[in-house]
Amino acid sequence: MKLTDSELAFLTDHHSAAMVTVTPEGIAKVARVGVAVVDGKLWSSGTGDRVRTRRLRSDPRCTLYVHDNAFGFLALETTVTIIDGPDAAALNLTLFRQMQDKPTGPLSWFGGELEETDFVARMESEGRLIYEFDVHRAYGLH
Repeated sequence: MKLTDSELAFLTDHHSAAMVTVTPEGIAKVARVGVAVVDGKLWSSGTGDRVRTRRLRSDPRCTLYVHDNAFGFLALETTVTIIDGPDAAALNLTLFRQMQDKPTGPLSWFGGELEETDFVARMESEGRLIYEFDVHRAYGLH
């Protein structure tokens, strides 16, 4: 599904989201995540050892709830592709540059700042990967 200009604008301005996955028993589980549109694709970051990553490997369906600081929101029903190859660390650099609106220079990471090479090395050491969301349905107040 192609997102509307209004939906893309909302996603460009708002990066805070809740990611909902489902256990094999059908219980919804929620995690706070950051999201951003990178080259027309909606991405988030995770690691291979996260429970949500294991759930998505067995059932790639996911709902995102992206919100502003008031009552605006966008709900997205999606299917997730996990990108975890050798270029995942560099893709995380691109994602976080977009989320932090910093095309160059150091990036914030857990209370500090890392230069680009250190940031990529940290992404590699943490086993960072990309969640890429294929949106099937979008709705909300945005």
